[in-house]
Order: sequence, then structure tokens, then C-alpha cells
Amino acid sequence: MKQTFNKSERLHSKKLISKLFEEGKSFFSYPFKVVYIEQISDIPSPVQVLVSVSRRNFKKATDRNKVKRLIRESYRKNKTHLYDQRSASDKQLLIGLIYTASTILSYAEIEKKIILILQRLIKQDEQTAG
Repeated sequence: MKQTFNKSERLHSKKLISKLFEEGKSFFSYPFKVVYIEQISDIPSPVQVLVSVSRRNFKKATDRNKVKRLIRESYRKNKTHLYDQRSASDKQLLIGLIYTASTILSYAEIEKKIILILQRLIKQDEQTAG
């Protein structure tokens, strides 16, 4: 599987985003609040991700963009486990990653947390399927 992050993998539909925040389940893993929902969809991508960084914590757009780049990069490099597990399912997973820390963490720290989040999502998916 290619380590890419195409537009089809990004969550940008206003309807789906509102559905995610209204009906989705959530958990907190510092520095992220994770909101997710599983739904039936005809979009070719089995997972769509939304990355959000608060303006309240980072006044400068350059800081917000840097944090979003770090998050997207760590997700892009580690999504294969989630994709391998979801390939058999006909449902789509929508994920919202909301960065809540007020400082910019290092790439290594963000990557560790993203890996933990993806492992937790895989476990929860296995529990609902099994």
C-alpha cells in the first residue's frame, strides 16, 4: 500500500463532518481528542480523517499549519495497520483528530500518540465486529 494522503482520504464534506460530531463516539488521548463514527458509504477510501487545531491555542496560522502538517505526516506513515484491518469491512470509518495541547509537541511525540490512537481504533473495531 502506498503511503499517501489523497483528497479521498480527507474528510471535507460538511454533512459528514456534522454527522461525525453529532453522532460519533469519542475518547481523549493527550494531546488529541478523537471523534469517530462508522458508516456505510460508497466512497472508495475505507477511512477519512479530519485534522483540527484550535485558534484559541495557536494564534498564528503558521503554528496551526505546522501542527496539522506534523499530524497528517504521522498519520500518513502509520495508517497501513488500520487500512489492512478495514479492507474486509464494507463500512467506512470517519475520524476527527482534534489537537488540544497549547504547545507544539515534537514529531516523535505526535507520532507515538497517533500510533496509540490507531491501535485503539483497531481494537474497538475488532470488538464491534467480533
